[in-house]
Amino acid sequence: MPIQTVPDWMAELDEEEVSFIRNFMLASGSLKEIAREYGVTYPTVRLRLDRLIQKIRLSGERAADPYVSLIKRLALDEKIDFDTAKLLISEYRRHKEETP
Repeated sequence: MPIQTVPDWMAELDEEEVSFIRNFMLASGSLKEIAREYGVTYPTVRLRLDRLIQKIRLSGERAADPYVSLIKRLALDEKIDFDTAKLLISEYRRHKEETP
């Protein structure tokens, strides 16, 4: 049975990410095999997979708080560093709790 609508998390992936997921599945989840296929180290593949996992998780959180999701995406896309992202999110949440 084909999928009638693409899930939101999947629609947000670019072609390279979809290709990575496909290759990962065809390699039965072997990070070693994927590293060999892409010609990179195991830690590089692990980092890429971790970032992809975070991106998919974020899509589920987006409806809950779009600002926090934006900051997390910027950090994952290396537009801002993680320390800055944590500071922005922390201050945002603190301000939100103080404001009735």
